Amino acid sequence: MIRDLISKNRSYRRFYQEVDIKLDTLKELVDLARLSASARNAQPLKYILSCQPQKNSLIFPHLGWAGYLTNWPGPSEGERPSAYIIILGDTEISQSFGCDHGIAAQSILLGATEKGLGGCMIASIARQELRQALEIPPRYEILLALALGKPKETVMIETIGPNGDTKYWRDSKGIHHVPKRALDDIIID
Repeated sequence: MIRDLISKNRSYRRFYQEVDIKLDTLKELVDLARLSASARNAQPLKYILSCQPQKNSLIFPHLGWAGYLTNWPGPSEGERPSAYIIILGDTEISQSFGCDHGIAAQSILLGATEKGLGGCMIASIARQELRQALEIPPRYEILLALALGKPKETVMIETIGPNGDTKYWRDSKGIHHVPKRALDDIIID
């Protein structure tokens, strides 16, 4: 069951933008993060939720979408996320966030997958510009952005070829291919 969720939880970058995600759904997803592990149980993470088109339009231009797809500027209008969760670190609680935001993001994305949604964890952020656009106080460090929506693309996992290339790519039909190392290649005896 968890294996199925993890296999379905891909980095989706194109969505049915017209499919709304309700604020209550975003709160349910953040609640999963709240219940997840936190180093020293400090719980220094805070969240900005966005499911309104006007607020989404303030977030979208400050995100980098797919480093390996160099000629693709990100999803076009109509394929953009219908919601975002911005994960922040509260520096008044802690100066170091370790891997808390990765744990929280994975919990949120697995919850989204269970609800038939998809998302993309984005660390490529024009942080200062996003801070200004959303009027984020300086005490909060911008850690990650999660783009969420109903996936409008197929993502396929495949085994890395003999050349060892791990770069994801899209074929002529727009299918997104993600090479993964074999299990035996990542376990060291």
